[in-house]
Amino acid sequence: MSKILLYVSSSIVAVAVAAAGCAASDDPVAVEKSAATRSSAELAGGRLGAVFKLTGNVGEYTVTNKSTASVTGWAITFDLPAGVTASAGEHATISQSGTHVTLTPAFYINTLQAGRSTYPYSPTFRLSSSATPSSCIIDDAACDGTPDTPPQAPTNLRATVKTTKTLTLAWNAAQAGSRPIAGYDVLRGGTVLTNVTDTTTNVTGLTPNTEYTFTVITKDTKGNASPASAPLTVRTNNPSDDTQPPTVPGNLRSTAVDSGSATLAWNASTDNTGVVAYDVYTGGTLSATVTGTTAKVSGLAPSTKYAFTVKARDGYDNESTASAPVEVTTPDVVSGYARVGYFVQWGIYGRQFFLRNLATNGGAAKLTHINYAFGNLDPVNFTCLHGVTKATTPGPQDPNQGDGAGDAEADYARIFPAGQSVDNVGDTGSEKLRGNYNQLRKLKAKFPNLKVLISLGGWTYSKFFSDAAATDASRKKFVSSCVDMYIKGNLPVYAGAGGPGSAAGIFDGIDVDWEWPGAEGHAGNHVSPNDKANLALLLAEFRKQLDALSTQTGKRYQLTAFTPADPAKIEAGWDLPRDAASLDIFNVQGYDFHGSGSDDSWEPKQTGHQGNLYRDADDPYNFHFSVEDAVNVYTNAGVNPRKITVGLAFYGRGWKQVTDGGKFGEWQAANGAAPGQFQEEAGTRGYANLLSSVPNCTIRHDEQSVAAYCYTGAGGQWWSFDDPWSIQKKTAWIKSRGLLGAMAWEMSGDPGTLMTAVDNGLK
Repeated sequence: MSKILLYVSSSIVAVAVAAAGCAASDDPVAVEKSAATRSSAELAGGRLGAVFKLTGNVGEYTVTNKSTASVTGWAITFDLPAGVTASAGEHATISQSGTHVTLTPAFYINTLQAGRSTYPYSPTFRLSSSATPSSCIIDDAACDGTPDTPPQAPTNLRATVKTTKTLTLAWNAAQAGSRPIAGYDVLRGGTVLTNVTDTTTNVTGLTPNTEYTFTVITKDTKGNASPASAPLTVRTNNPSDDTQPPTVPGNLRSTAVDSGSATLAWNASTDNTGVVAYDVYTGGTLSATVTGTTAKVSGLAPSTKYAFTVKARDGYDNESTASAPVEVTTPDVVSGYARVGYFVQWGIYGRQFFLRNLATNGGAAKLTHINYAFGNLDPVNFTCLHGVTKATTPGPQDPNQGDGAGDAEADYARIFPAGQSVDNVGDTGSEKLRGNYNQLRKLKAKFPNLKVLISLGGWTYSKFFSDAAATDASRKKFVSSCVDMYIKGNLPVYAGAGGPGSAAGIFDGIDVDWEWPGAEGHAGNHVSPNDKANLALLLAEFRKQLDALSTQTGKRYQLTAFTPADPAKIEAGWDLPRDAASLDIFNVQGYDFHGSGSDDSWEPKQTGHQGNLYRDADDPYNFHFSVEDAVNVYTNAGVNPRKITVGLAFYGRGWKQVTDGGKFGEWQAANGAAPGQFQEEAGTRGYANLLSSVPNCTIRHDEQSVAAYCYTGAGGQWWSFDDPWSIQKKTAWIKSRGLLGAMAWEMSGDPGTLMTAVDNGLK
């Protein structure tokens, strides 16, 4: 809505509507553009035309209905130069994805009568820097009225490599028509084989000594097609013409290795007809085909040993015997020990815990990773969701509690004053990145070795993971949306913040917090018997797309997951050997073994340790959780210990009206959750709050099970948590088992002493 409508009476709306339908002869733009200049070609372009005007950094489109009937529900789309963002001005709303912008008119100009224009209520928008839009489309036609011309056909279609069963085709890039080129269709005998965005493709599965005819068609962003290229007829090689294989590649060696890839080199083979390719195998699986004598094999997992071989191939698909193998072990994702800490988006409210606190209390200097919690999933499109400000509903058992919820304000729009900022510099409100994300950027500048990952899901936001993982198409769509939003940093525009690339460089990877695949989680979560297999495929798709981006940026992106301690949940949802091939870290839940919820669900009638290291001999339950038992499930399945962190509880789980039982309340009768740090979170307190706000809570230690707890006395409160004593015991055990390190949920509960204990224990 325009500023005029904001400040005058509602009767002005009628004036605005009338103005949108005023006669064309009353419109200065229409008067200036006489009937003589409206060519038949322009009218052929579409019912609407749009004339653009740029004044400083403000763009304006005046839209005219050139047809003889009213038009309702129109919109304008256009492209901006890379790095330029558009935000709402007057008489319209703006959305932007990458460089592509959609302008949607206000309701009072949504309908244009025949021959009328939007003047004087033409939609405007503001640009981050002065620029002229391109590829403007309105009413599915060019804004300037020019006919919609298709792209031209590709030229110089040719075969660059030919064997008995494969061809490599290449062509010269086509010239665009009125719209940008989206890609190319490759056809064989009139049938589309593949769609590519590059100007080359490999065709496989051909029959030897057989003639094939190929053509290529250019497609634009609307789907307009060019004429077909000149045909290319090629006969595949006859294998009987040459039966001599190339010589074996020699001196296979590794020239570089990191936690996710290995670069290999070898001495060239020789062949009587010439070597056309080398096939690189990981174990017995083909990993890469190259024409030179080097290859970089990506998609590897850290802390893993691989054996590589190479075979040479000639144009008749004679293949050499395999080279001597070379073994390569990828390094760990961190040197030394990982220290992973969750930072919760909402901590800046009631907890008053900011990323600045991590800088001042010493936590950031000790962490290797921050997992930012949480990103949600779109309940309709099953993609990564952002820019939404719907709050979660208060009822913990509401099955729709997290549908569509999020907090773009906290994430990247909130203005932080200097006193809440990592670098003591407050936001002005004009930045494209504010909020927690900007503070993460400042924190990374101060601690350059710190990795930041976006955590997707969590207890409340995992409802639609099963849907997103259900098919190959849905997995590709979901992963692509998450990579685009968080890794590439293309945030939706919200409150003047966000836009293409605005969060680029903030996140170094993705943490999958699906709670839980194939098993019970939050009320209402979607669950499928196929979740276990689909999760493995989803993680593989994340690894594939992150690695593909790495080839463009030269940076490797990490993929981690929050994984359960309950053996039943592991069995239901986790194919550990397959998952380990994609994941860098399994952050194993080392807490919440027992507890009482805010609605007195879960285990309200009996106390219990929430994170004991070993099985407690006094545990009365018929199942016996412990950190050791949980980790054993992973290592027994073959997960490398150097991919496992153990979760620590930087908060307490508490019960009220607890019986002493001669055991200081340990495993004793209770009557529901103890009062929490916040009214809506009964039974939960951050460690710092627990120490300061629960009087007479004497800390005790169970030496046998390694568990810390406190008790206020008979009929009082009993709390289970991690403290410096239990952390010292657990970190010693982590080192003895050769694990990667520790993970903490979550950092606002730590006054500084817990992270210091973690750091000291893992040195």
